[in-house]
Amino acid sequence: MKYEPTENEDIKLNMTSMIDIVFQLLVFFILTFKVVVQEGDYNVRMPIAAVDTESMDEPPELIRVMLRAGETGAISTIEVDDEVEVETLAGDTTAELYAQLNDYIDAKVSAGNDPESGVETEVEFDIDSNLKYRFTVQAIEAVSGKQLADGNVKKLVENIKLKDNSQQ
Repeated sequence: MKYEPTENEDIKLNMTSMIDIVFQLLVFFILTFKVVVQEGDYNVRMPIAAVDTESMDEPPELIRVMLRAGETGAISTIEVDDEVEVETLAGDTTAELYAQLNDYIDAKVSAGNDPESGVETEVEFDIDSNLKYRFTVQAIEAVSGKQLADGNVKKLVENIKLKDNSQQ
């Protein structure tokens, strides 16, 4: 069986309908796009190797939060030192501990009635080496913001740093 050669015919595509479909898809995706709030975006300063000698005009209020672990690696107590007094927070559940920490930080930040005081407050975490990571993240969430009754989040502290425990 012999195939006969065919002539090369130009295939014409109707590009107008394809362009219309592309524009419809583009409009659809633009209209259905929803911007979501970022979760877990914290301004955390890690310990540095060399001490910075920059002078600051007014040092921020420093609150030290010590997270103490039990034998299993779960959080057992939280100690808060605001350079005036040391307070030990203890509860039956971890949720109670974090609620107490959240209320304590909210009270300290709101005490000055200065709207800028949240920016001027700094929290330093001193964490036991055997504490499980998720408890540290929950503590950072507790000092970062407070959930209000209407569902909004009130920012408490933006400057968070971790204490360098490697020299001990």
